[in-house]
Amino acid sequence: MSREIVSTEKAPKAIGPYEQGIKFNGFLFTSGQIALDPVTGTLIDGDVSAQTRQVLDNLKAVLEAGGSSLDHVIKATVYLTDLSSFAQMNEVYAEYLGNVKPARSTVGVATLPRGAGVEIDLVATTL
Repeated sequence: MSREIVSTEKAPKAIGPYEQGIKFNGFLFTSGQIALDPVTGTLIDGDVSAQTRQVLDNLKAVLEAGGSSLDHVIKATVYLTDLSSFAQMNEVYAEYLGNVKPARSTVGVATLPRGAGVEIDLVATTL
């Protein structure tokens, strides 16, 4: 069993010593994504809804680069700096993953990198 690095220009470059994703034994594990623009590497302007949309677009790009898709997500972890924004995040999340309904945890955190309001990581099966 070998570990395969997943990387794409369609998602932001890592801002630390980690990979965008790792394929291993039929699974694809993504690193947490915040709402960075893949071209500029800067945090997008906008509320938690806009940030969640960018996060999920970034994650979709990583999944596709690794031979998977949002339809194959089996676990999600969501980190929010303000749990009162849960409904906003959840509405956008449902647009992307509502038909799949993977297992999910949502965790309130004090801060996230670059002042982001939301971070999400995924585990998916590979195609």
